[in-house]
Amino acid sequence: MSDAVSMMNEAAERIEPLLSKVFPEDLSSDITVKAAYYSLLAGGKRIRPTFMYQVTKMLGKDLSSVDVFACALEMIHTYSLIHDDLPAMDNDDLRRGNPTCHIKFGEDIAILAGDALLNRAFELLFKASFSSENALSAAYNICTLAGINGMIGGQSIDVSSEGKSISIDTLYTLQEKKTGALLEAAFVTPCILFGCDEKTTSLIRKLAGHVGLSFQISDDILDVTSSESDLGKTTGKDERDNKSTFVTMLGLEGARAKLDDEISSSYSILDSLKDMGYETDHIRPVIGFIAERNF
Repeated sequence: MSDAVSMMNEAAERIEPLLSKVFPEDLSSDITVKAAYYSLLAGGKRIRPTFMYQVTKMLGKDLSSVDVFACALEMIHTYSLIHDDLPAMDNDDLRRGNPTCHIKFGEDIAILAGDALLNRAFELLFKASFSSENALSAAYNICTLAGINGMIGGQSIDVSSEGKSISIDTLYTLQEKKTGALLEAAFVTPCILFGCDEKTTSLIRKLAGHVGLSFQISDDILDVTSSESDLGKTTGKDERDNKSTFVTMLGLEGARAKLDDEISSSYSILDSLKDMGYETDHIRPVIGFIAERNF
């Protein structure tokens, strides 16, 4: 796990100075910008930039080539957290160990902060897309995965399913979109940007799917086994909101077994990529971290 933490720390050290400058300097006193930075720079695992950088290393490319995409992805992720925490959604007052954005700045400013992060992320992606056709495709892919066919679509299913019984297939679809879509963007963006062959891209996309499910199952387990102080966010909220999760559907031990299956599938894909000549050993610890943080 120490290797994984080290990699996430390296990603954080690389991306946080870049994130601290995503809005123009002359807007630094604007209350919406202050609220956006409050959430954007509040820490977190930086797991999405970590995976984007690790895949870029696997492809033997310069990390600076994906910096703007990593920043945009983290901005989109943060906007989604701000909006998820609002009273109309999950109604949370704690995020990353701090008061949520709407608790700190009010609901109106929190909504604007999320909007500003999403819009600014698209501005950065639009500007980056001028550099090449591959960059345009990579930017478009991130926008698609953030929208109704991806993360927002998953959130839509989640909201409409609250308090209802849903099938396990619906739960998979929900989480593949809500949690998995942005993780897919993290894995696949370098493949699109650097023009990987179809086989490599397909394997990386499948890897992202397994990692995304692993991450969500892990979160579901932590919601019932961990404490607020350990997680830095509210626990027990799935039961509070009567939400279907992998724990409520499979039981705690069943969820842990499913997590093990997803992690094993991820490792198998890394082995296939290694057989194709890619160095993948540096990616394994970060995937392993997802499972190990449960116990």
